[in-house]
Amino acid sequence: MTLLPGLSFAVISGLIGLSMSTELRRTDYTATCQEIAAAVSPASKVYYSGECRSAQYIMDNYHWASSNFQLSTCSFEPANAQDIGIALRLLAQNQTPFAVKSGGHSVNSGFSSTPGVQIALSSFSEVVYDANDQTATIGLGLIWDDVYSELDQHGVTVVGAKTTGVGVGGIVLGGGYSYLSNQYGLSVDNVVSFELVMPNGTVASITSSSDPDLFYGLRGGFNNFGIVTTVTMKTYTQSQVWGGLISYTADQWDAFNAAMANFVSTVTDPKACVYSTTNYAAGVAVILSILFYDAPTYPDGIFNELLAIPHFVEDISTRSYSNFIQTFPANASSGPRAMFHWVPIEQFTLSMLQMVNNQTLFYGEKLSQSSGVLISYDLVPLLPSLYSHSDTPSAFPSLRDSGQGHSFIEVYYGWTDPNDDEVILQVGAESAAYMKQFAVDAGQNVSNALLYPNCAPPGTALADMYGDAVSRLHSIRSAVDPDDVMGLTGGWRF
Repeated sequence: MTLLPGLSFAVISGLIGLSMSTELRRTDYTATCQEIAAAVSPASKVYYSGECRSAQYIMDNYHWASSNFQLSTCSFEPANAQDIGIALRLLAQNQTPFAVKSGGHSVNSGFSSTPGVQIALSSFSEVVYDANDQTATIGLGLIWDDVYSELDQHGVTVVGAKTTGVGVGGIVLGGGYSYLSNQYGLSVDNVVSFELVMPNGTVASITSSSDPDLFYGLRGGFNNFGIVTTVTMKTYTQSQVWGGLISYTADQWDAFNAAMANFVSTVTDPKACVYSTTNYAAGVAVILSILFYDAPTYPDGIFNELLAIPHFVEDISTRSYSNFIQTFPANASSGPRAMFHWVPIEQFTLSMLQMVNNQTLFYGEKLSQSSGVLISYDLVPLLPSLYSHSDTPSAFPSLRDSGQGHSFIEVYYGWTDPNDDEVILQVGAESAAYMKQFAVDAGQNVSNALLYPNCAPPGTALADMYGDAVSRLHSIRSAVDPDDVMGLTGGWRF
């Protein structure tokens, strides 16, 4: 499948046209681009900005959210890890800013975009399954949709993203919550090794035994320690699954809340999962719910209450895991500026679900008066055993105690006007703080719970995501990158 369903070339070109004035003012990094093009192998490609931008340059610079869109001086598509090493040495020598893009799903400005050299990992697009080791080696230029489709052919899967269009990189380097996390933990819990291009340009295979510190840092620490090209993950036998999308209108909110509260309080089967979103757009509120059971049929009774509620869309069947993921096409909402926020909780009670409804309506109506186009509060209930599936420490989650919560509210705001950035980010922080305090006041032990870095808004303090692990991560970063090469790129910086 294509990386960008529903996204036209004209839309991307339009975004680029809006950035012309920025291009005229920025520093010219063309010399570095030319040096990279001359030094790397013929298989690697460099595409330039200018009046005649190629389609490949446009795609290399594309991001799911326009809040993280910039025009680079050039895009660089490395064909192998060695060429990335050559480029890193030149970038460091010239002190040229750069960005590394896997799937381009990050929404924070400058996290995977740059006015300098845009490194697009699209050539790292293989999935190699090893039946003997029960692992899959996956290129970071892929989106999870393609990974699942390839592994379906072998009757196995991996723990990756739960929606369409998400790149491999942010998930395996940032955490990774999945429909399979109740059974197998997070994506980072299932990593066996990374191929890493170090900041000095050398290439290494990083495992828990070869370099425990770097293995710890890469599992949740993103691109602080170099550029990861491939990741090897544990695979699990995967049969067909039961599930898909069911949608409700706002007049069914009370019935949905009652059914959802009953589900999370009574169902402990790790194969069962519900992922729901309460959404507000164009003055209309709707509930989208994904029901999932990791088998061709589900035990009678688990989902009956949710299925019995009157609904206007139902796409539920027994299907492959890759086809199941397609039932929630999150990448269809690409284009607007965007913000995520994250609220860890222990459990979705009836009163908490009602509170989320109120937040959806209140802020949906408020932001629609500006340039807000879609407001979404996602409900992610998981089991208390979520963080028990790995004994190997990771940068995130650095803490796995009961105070971290095991269920979550993921906040998404989408809007169009850059002039609204400050007020919408402030409103999102206000809503997240209110919901967290609501949970604490209800007796839930989440006052010191860490935020998921993939869903933390710009400006979030490192300690709020990594806790006491920040000092260790600083030390690892200093050891592996004494010249601060990775400081030339964006993202959370230790």
